[in-house]
Amino acid sequence: MFPNQPGTYALILQLSDTAAITVGRLGHFQFPRGWYAYVGSARGPGGLAARISRHLRSSKPLHWHVDYVRTIAQPAQVWYAARVQKRECAWAQTMAGLPGAAIPAPRFGASDCRCAAHLIHFAASPDVAAFARAVGEPVLNKLVEKS
Repeated sequence: MFPNQPGTYALILQLSDTAAITVGRLGHFQFPRGWYAYVGSARGPGGLAARISRHLRSSKPLHWHVDYVRTIAQPAQVWYAARVQKRECAWAQTMAGLPGAAIPAPRFGASDCRCAAHLIHFAASPDVAAFARAVGEPVLNKLVEKS
């Protein structure tokens, strides 16, 4: 379904009700209902296919920040680009600059960089075409089947 090459991705999640959760050592946060884009990179064995399929599984150990949000939010889409160049921070910063973007949990997914966060909230579903134009590169989009 996804390429086994390295790349950058945005996991688009939907949260139907406001929820308060503790995200590991990052802390306790209030997550408003709406849409979330979690931006990450896949550089290890299996590339995008391995990383994205892990994020899409419901049952798994809570390791990354996004794993905690996945316990309350449903995946709807995955935006991705298979590229050797690391673009995760550029994607997160571009996503945060889109109209209606907000950061509900500062430093979420950004413990190894200087970004404000890699999880961005939107009241309405973000638009992949608008994002691709803003980030200045082609972005593929796959809908996630409801489980």
